[in-house]
Amino acid sequence: MSARRLRTSLAVLFLGLLGVLEAPAISCRNEAGRAVDWFVFYKLPRRQGKDFGETGLEYLYLDSATRSWRRSERLVNSSRSALGRTLHQLHEAHTAKSNNTAYLMYNDGIPKSMNYSRNYGHTKGLLLWNRIQGFWLLHSIPGFPPVPEEGYEYPSTGRRNGQSGICVTFKYSQFEAIDSQLLVTNPNIYCCSIPATFHQELVHMPRLCARSSSSKSPARHLTTLQSAQGKNFLHFAKSDSFSDDIFAGWMAQQLKTHLLAETWQRKRQELPSNCSLPYHVYNIKAIKISRKSYFSSYQDHAKWCISQKGTKNRWTCIGDLNRSPHQALRSGGFICTQNQHIHQAFQRLVLYYEDCD
Repeated sequence: MSARRLRTSLAVLFLGLLGVLEAPAISCRNEAGRAVDWFVFYKLPRRQGKDFGETGLEYLYLDSATRSWRRSERLVNSSRSALGRTLHQLHEAHTAKSNNTAYLMYNDGIPKSMNYSRNYGHTKGLLLWNRIQGFWLLHSIPGFPPVPEEGYEYPSTGRRNGQSGICVTFKYSQFEAIDSQLLVTNPNIYCCSIPATFHQELVHMPRLCARSSSSKSPARHLTTLQSAQGKNFLHFAKSDSFSDDIFAGWMAQQLKTHLLAETWQRKRQELPSNCSLPYHVYNIKAIKISRKSYFSSYQDHAKWCISQKGTKNRWTCIGDLNRSPHQALRSGGFICTQNQHIHQAFQRLVLYYEDCD
């Protein structure tokens, strides 16, 4: 290579890197628009009463700067909610059309469609990143979020039942592990943009994006992820070839803890509490918001579990699979943490759970 071509190449590389460094850091955002390492939300079901509200848009919020649930003054459909602030970065990236930024959106129930695909994982989420860092939002909301050019909206179908989700900020070095996890969960990707600059490290996402992946995935895979601020998370990813309940058949035994599981309890479609293995899984039947207000799992589309009170290992896991015979045959996953404030927050929501027969 000539000296002139070398100088030109270095100049292009420098300008590209400068563009990434000058851009605001991509991260989970709180309601003030400030970067946070992670946040958790719990959208309440639509019910009458002061602790719920009639809109089905009220939500509880907890992030890395707080210690307990806070009822948000915003509604979840507001662009100034935590979800709205976080997804604003997606809309900016889509408008800028930069080769330095990538995103991937997936949902088994794609926005503005009544058709649910069973050919892909029962997974819902969004990733946005550049070569510095990005975030992974995992949630339980069908039809969310809309494609970037439509701006921020919350689907009317997501109002009736409770919904949950977690957003974690990761350095770019973690996205290679996330790439492998997505291969296992086989998400239904409905919108994505992954410039060629990422293809060398992230092998599977571009192929999943193009629906052309032929890579063979393991039946299940567990990986450790580290947030931007150095907090450890575990991610469980199961494929449809791992035909077992992810809670009882894997997570409880791997984490070595009895679990209380809160998932959508549709009548005659739920799995009973399971005490047949060394570590048990109990179905939560009702969630309390205050001393006088509660709702049942039949009104809750959230998907989470926590270690049983009094056990040594205090885990909280948030993801996208229900405890049902059908979903034991679907792919999906959970992200888990031992953060004590998250565990305490979810522990206080449990009104009662079902013991084994």
